[in-house]
Amino acid sequence: MKKALILCSGLGLSAYSAWAAGEPPTVESNRAAIELVQTHADYVWTLIAAALVFFMQAGFAMVETGFTRAKNAIHILMKNLMDFSVGTIAFWAVGFGLMFGASPFGWFGTSGFFLSDFAPGGDPWVLAFWMFQVVFAATAATIVSGAMAERTRFAGYLLYSAVVSAVIYPVFGSWAWGGLHHGKGWLESLGFIDFAGSTVVHSVGGWAALAGALVIGPRLGKYAPDGRVRPILGHNMPLAALGVFILWLGWFGFNPGSTTAAKKDIALIFVNTNLAAAAGSLLAMATSWIRFGKAEIGMTLNGALAGLVAITSPCATVTPASAALIGAAAGVLVVFSVLFFERLRVDDPVGAISVHAVNGAWGTLAAGLFHVEGFDLGRLGVQALGVAACFLWTFPTAWLLFKAIAATVGLRVSREEELEGLDLSEHAGIAYPDFEALAHGGGIGLPAPAPAAPPGGQVCRPEIATARQA
Repeated sequence: MKKALILCSGLGLSAYSAWAAGEPPTVESNRAAIELVQTHADYVWTLIAAALVFFMQAGFAMVETGFTRAKNAIHILMKNLMDFSVGTIAFWAVGFGLMFGASPFGWFGTSGFFLSDFAPGGDPWVLAFWMFQVVFAATAATIVSGAMAERTRFAGYLLYSAVVSAVIYPVFGSWAWGGLHHGKGWLESLGFIDFAGSTVVHSVGGWAALAGALVIGPRLGKYAPDGRVRPILGHNMPLAALGVFILWLGWFGFNPGSTTAAKKDIALIFVNTNLAAAAGSLLAMATSWIRFGKAEIGMTLNGALAGLVAITSPCATVTPASAALIGAAAGVLVVFSVLFFERLRVDDPVGAISVHAVNGAWGTLAAGLFHVEGFDLGRLGVQALGVAACFLWTFPTAWLLFKAIAATVGLRVSREEELEGLDLSEHAGIAYPDFEALAHGGGIGLPAPAPAAPPGGQVCRPEIATARQA
């Protein structure tokens, strides 16, 4: 593609020079001019899509802030800001080279560090391609923030963010996507399908989130001594809902933008992306309604995200009807996955593991199950191998990373800091200074038990309150 762009640019400039000199146009000069327009359109579309994916950082920040308590809002926002800032530098220096550099053996790249593939006057496509890829790397890193919310030391989290953007995400990415630039990955050589990153981005972030949640442990007061789940309600559901709408919008850059070309194929990807999100939201709502007796907002919001994650891998290779089925299954799956991890005492305040790891795996398998060319057992086997390889690479490396951070700079804040809130202890600030922090639910201290139901109805059953964090 790089050589083609250089050739098109050269021919286009030649056609323009001929026209400016008064020479009559030829078939070749017209063709070159048309190709140059297409090349410019590819650049513009790719960079617009990159901007949409970047805007997803705001969506993640709003979702995580809304699903957690007011006393930790600044901490959440700082982590999301630093995920992108630290991740950008780490991916520029090391990650891009590991992911897309020349890869003699298909395991990781060995060139392109510090954007050394680009020289002044050289092919600018590497800059557009890097910009699109760095926003993906930041997405993988920021998924972990929510799963470890309300008890993570800021300095330790910064170290994690750098390592995942520089090493953990790029190495697996090179296996599946290295051939998009100068590399060649062993998974892609087998025919592995992950068009926009159900596994490469979302499962990597989700499995790292699981490792982080296990190493750091649950929040204070989350589980009673007898094992019962104590609800810790998020403080701002309108903010969380805004975040989901932002993420939904951003996904129209995430999936269609992965064509890195302005062509008509993006229409199908747009439709599939939207159908899966809508079906995921509907089925999560229905499942929570049946399970809890109420149409629960937290599960419904995460159902939309689960549908988006699941369709990210097969968005270009399935029909719209299949996309709706994939999203619907994701909406059901996310509800039961959240409850499953709760029973295992894995405290994930925003449901990141269920949304991204579990449904990332489901979407990757769905790319084999619902392929437009029909079911093929060999194709499904390759998809399953990719899912397994992602877990076997990401979870152990992330677990060791978090253990190392815990043993050195520290990973978890003290009991006193957690009770006070990380906004004060880590950032010397208060997100809402004009409002008095309450001692129950969204304020400082341990969460209060769920309120008793008044005659004739229920206010907040514990399992519903728990679901609102998911």
